[in-house]
Amino acid sequence: MKKEWFAAKELAGVNGLPKTTQGIHGMARRQKWETRRRRGVQGKAVEYHIGSLPKPMKPALIIQEKSAEYLSSSCHDPLLIWIESYKQLNERERGQIVSFIVREGMLAVIKRLGANREEAQQKSVSPEEEQEDRERARPPEERGPCSSFDV
Repeated sequence: MKKEWFAAKELAGVNGLPKTTQGIHGMARRQKWETRRRRGVQGKAVEYHIGSLPKPMKPALIIQEKSAEYLSSSCHDPLLIWIESYKQLNERERGQIVSFIVREGMLAVIKRLGANREEAQQKSVSPEEEQEDRERARPPEERGPCSSFDV
């Protein structure tokens, strides 16, 4: 989970917590939740750290978290999508994915690439498709608009 700090309105009504922001603030004071000033907001806005919330809250907040937003709707680079997806995994899940790819995935990918290349050679490939293949094969820093994102 990327997000560690939550405003009272984000917590209101989640998994048995009070349904109002006033109720959240009251519970936070009574249970001495860790707080910090909310950035970019005028007034006395505070946020609460996930570590100080009641134990059953973390799974409920993880479920509510948005899924991966893929950098740009006009950029459908599979590498960037994989990277964003990977960032959303926890350490255990990352280890499982890496071991799967290393152990089983790479051989399957190599076989599939070979089969796809043979199919492409058997078909007559248009100049536009050849250009698209060359574009995909270029390193990310040379690709164009998607390469400006920090990955």
